[in-house]
Amino acid sequence: MDSDSQKTIMDFDRNLALRPDSNGRATRIHLVDFRSVPMRAFHLSWVAFFLSFIAWFGIAPLMAVVRDDLKLTKAQIGNTVIASVAITVFARLLTGWLCDRFGPRRTYSALLLIGALPVMGIGLAHSYQSFLVFRLAIGLVGASFVVTQYHTSVMFSHSVVGTANAITAGWGNLGGGVAQWVMPLLFGAFVAFGLDKFLSWRLAMVVPGSLMVVTGIAYFAFTEDTPNNKPFVPRTGGQAFWEAAADYRVWLLFVLYGACFGVEITVDNVAALYFKDSFHLTLGLAGFLASLIGMMNLFARALGGIAGDWAGSRWGLGGRSRLLGLTILLEGLFMVVFSRFKVLAPATAAFLLFGLFVCMACGVTFAVVPLIRPRAVGSVSGIVGAGGNLGAVLAALLFKSESLSGSNAFLILGCIVVLASFCAFVARFSGTNVPVSDVEIMPALMSAD
Repeated sequence: MDSDSQKTIMDFDRNLALRPDSNGRATRIHLVDFRSVPMRAFHLSWVAFFLSFIAWFGIAPLMAVVRDDLKLTKAQIGNTVIASVAITVFARLLTGWLCDRFGPRRTYSALLLIGALPVMGIGLAHSYQSFLVFRLAIGLVGASFVVTQYHTSVMFSHSVVGTANAITAGWGNLGGGVAQWVMPLLFGAFVAFGLDKFLSWRLAMVVPGSLMVVTGIAYFAFTEDTPNNKPFVPRTGGQAFWEAAADYRVWLLFVLYGACFGVEITVDNVAALYFKDSFHLTLGLAGFLASLIGMMNLFARALGGIAGDWAGSRWGLGGRSRLLGLTILLEGLFMVVFSRFKVLAPATAAFLLFGLFVCMACGVTFAVVPLIRPRAVGSVSGIVGAGGNLGAVLAALLFKSESLSGSNAFLILGCIVVLASFCAFVARFSGTNVPVSDVEIMPALMSAD
């Protein structure tokens, strides 16, 4: 066979692989594709979430300077951290409804443009009270996760939707880790130019806020609400939300996401201090070890989504749910093991295994979410996403307790996660051995031909 014939066959095979499903949704993920509607939404959604995560947690690595500037106490700092996570519970519930009502394109653009205001404005804070208000408002940016998952859910076929959701969320979550070293670099750059350090932390926050404005405009200009360019059909009133809220399986996922994403956020906040105090490490080494879980999102959350899609192809929605239960069970067990080690090497190994399964569990969760209530996917995403933040708030209370050591807090939290994992085995699905059909997923969100 000559080279031209081989090229023709290869082109035919490639075009066949790229063929969308009956609703125009992508059946494959091609990372180098920036032209098709689904892949434009894919890339812009993870970039938007990445920037939102930097903005959301950007002030955290600068808190030592902020503390000196505003004369904050330890309790006041703790209150601002909890506030920034707690407000996101309500923001995610609202954002899921907004996606069902107005579509992901307008919702994401508005969220980025409005959220940029407190991110840039936090530099105007000159007291604990004003800083708390800005920190609270910045927490609204955390709702960007819901729009990211909603948009990829409507753009990709059920066969790859878990993978698409996991990659966009995982790459977006990297923003939290990147913020840990980018924001101090920005701060240092302003100081190097001769600016006062108290002015420099304020100016550093203007950078992610400005990038959010640019991304918000680009999102509106370059994405579509539906994969086949049909007009978006809104779910009016509270119909979508109440349809989602009436399904007990949605609330089981609410608990499960709190047990994985909520725990991940909490560990991100406390791990560096735990490593430093428990193993007498330098602040730099402790911070590096703590950052490993966040950096695992580069691949581990995607691995969870891929595994979820694989389980769905073999055992249907019930298979996805059982895999979710297994990953959260292993997450909890390795957290318990981590809490018992007093030697750095085995503790680090257990910590990494915990990190692998907690990130995977987040990915598997959103391989299940789009298929629970397809006509109310925004509201389902919002409720489940809110569960993640509520889990973070509750888990953080363990580590605020003066009566609990760090190791015992990890032990208790690990046991709670193990118990929560059984929620995945309680859920029941009709036809659990049959993969979910394409025709069930998204036609209600798009107008007819």
